[in-house]
Amino acid sequence: MSQDQQLSSLEHDIEETRERLAGTIDQLLYRANPKTIVGRQVASIKGHYVDRTTGRPRTDNILKTVGGVVVVIALVAVVRRANS
Repeated sequence: MSQDQQLSSLEHDIEETRERLAGTIDQLLYRANPKTIVGRQVASIKGHYVDRTTGRPRTDNILKTVGGVVVVIALVAVVRRANS
């Protein structure tokens, strides 16, 4: 391989590496964007409380959450009364 071919091959490799890095940076910027993060979290929460196939609420998970909230509120009320 001549020196010109080696140089051309090296330049080509460097350009491909730059393009891959640019794509990687774009992906990282997209993933780190606050709106993207919020969108992922909202989708995750919706997925927990809404069946993705039917679109119906998942009452079992909703009732578990409501039950947990009621227990926490009751505990706070009991602790406040005990401290009063």
